[in-house]
Amino acid sequence: MGIFLDGLACIVEPVEVHFLWRPQLRDPADELVLEAAVNASAHALLTFNMKHFSNAAEQFGLRVMQPGPFLRSL
Repeated sequence: MGIFLDGLACIVEPVEVHFLWRPQLRDPADELVLEAAVNASAHALLTFNMKHFSNAAEQFGLRVMQPGPFLRSL
């Protein structure tokens, strides 16, 4: 896991986050994840917490997927 995370840290890019459209979710901690995905123009949001993100993510054109199915789709 450490090797994977080190490799991931080498390719990520910082994203400026804007808070102009809060709140969208029930859990304030989840808002940060959604904001990062939207501001990064992500194509998908990977989470095990699909129920909490599905409706809001669709408003921003994000697919919500669990990590396993996403990795298998690559």
